[in-house]
Amino acid sequence: MTTKIVLIGAGSAQFGYGTLGDIFQSQTLAGSEIVLHDINPKSLALTEETARKFIAEKDLPFTISATTNRKEALKGANFIMISIEVGDRFALWDMDWQIPLQYGIRQVYGENGGPGGLFHSLRIIPPILAICEDIAAICPDAWIFNYSNPMSRICTTVHRKFPELNFVGMCHEIASLERYLPEILDTPFSNLALRAGGLNHFSVLLNANYRDSGKDAYADIRAKAPAYFEKLPGFADILNYTRKHGKLIETEGATERDAMGGIDSAYPWADRTLFKEILEKFNYLPITGDSHFGEYIRWAYDVSDHRGILDFYAFYRDYLGHVEPKIELKLKERVVPIMEGILTNAGYEEAAVNIPNKGYIRQLPEFISVEVPAIIDNKGVHGIQLEMPAGIGGLLANQVAVHDLTAEAVLNQSKELVIQALLVDSVNDKCRCIPEMVDLMIARQSPYLDYLK
Repeated sequence: MTTKIVLIGAGSAQFGYGTLGDIFQSQTLAGSEIVLHDINPKSLALTEETARKFIAEKDLPFTISATTNRKEALKGANFIMISIEVGDRFALWDMDWQIPLQYGIRQVYGENGGPGGLFHSLRIIPPILAICEDIAAICPDAWIFNYSNPMSRICTTVHRKFPELNFVGMCHEIASLERYLPEILDTPFSNLALRAGGLNHFSVLLNANYRDSGKDAYADIRAKAPAYFEKLPGFADILNYTRKHGKLIETEGATERDAMGGIDSAYPWADRTLFKEILEKFNYLPITGDSHFGEYIRWAYDVSDHRGILDFYAFYRDYLGHVEPKIELKLKERVVPIMEGILTNAGYEEAAVNIPNKGYIRQLPEFISVEVPAIIDNKGVHGIQLEMPAGIGGLLANQVAVHDLTAEAVLNQSKELVIQALLVDSVNDKCRCIPEMVDLMIARQSPYLDYLK
């Protein structure tokens, strides 16, 4: 039987081309039917045309089609990938970040956590729920892989509304371990047995061992990581280089030092001054930098590398505006190995998936979606229980109420619950201004938040 794979949001060249390249390099998925879907017919047609030409040039065993009709696209689907945004991404992101700051709420980055993460969630979760409603009606047994952010709030809400769906969140931040640890430990990545976990963009390395000797590697990481990260170039260095030389630097798949030609950073602990505090005070290595990790911690504003965060935002915005995506026969993301593992009953351990907590992290309730490793076989994705240290578990537990209220606010279309979600968020220390700020955000982000009453 032919495997049918549906890409929702395929009009985005960044997602569409990259995912197609991942699929096309797979021998297990050879012969699959790939359906591209997007609400933008012009961008969708371009992705389809590029994919057809690539298949013909490489003589690849895949069939491709495209449609703006989502229900038609979903018929008979085995695997579905979702990567969407709502409206003008950066204009709305600017509001998410800057309006709370104007009201005195000191948040970091404003994409996934804090007030910015809440308003981002309120915009993007409703259309994802609409997609899932169609999936539940048309292909309820399909496996759904979500790449949209804010990941953990999306996954938590989807599982509350559609607990029967096979909905899995995917994020590439775990790949940072593959980039940095071999250099820190002077050993191939294949020689390391690692486990990390937490919430998406709020996860730490929990265990590390050398495969050849079986010895603990975490002592070496704690000893050697500070000197390594203190000098590692960050996005302030990368942005300066880009502006000086007039060319973009590819930062995925290599360390920043490789991308910069081997130089040290001009700024100590670039992108990682909060990261440094977590490593020193909690003794665990975050798997992401300040811009993501800092969104969930109130005191992060005092210690984060704000220059690095602002320069990353400027670089990222410019990068997406100028980069020319292309299809490559190269595995970049981890969703294809998961699909292969389900089809072949591989039984392999996947490093990070976002799924409902079923005792995997004892400090968190079952309803919240956690990021944990998992075993992949023909029955699906099976999370692995982790031993979370008390300190990190405490940081994670601060997110429980705001995730709960985010889901309830969306499902009940309730402005009152949005206000409550902000008031229980540990990042926020304001009260009287919150109703006014919520009203302003609803007005400024119309029509996406008009459903809140």
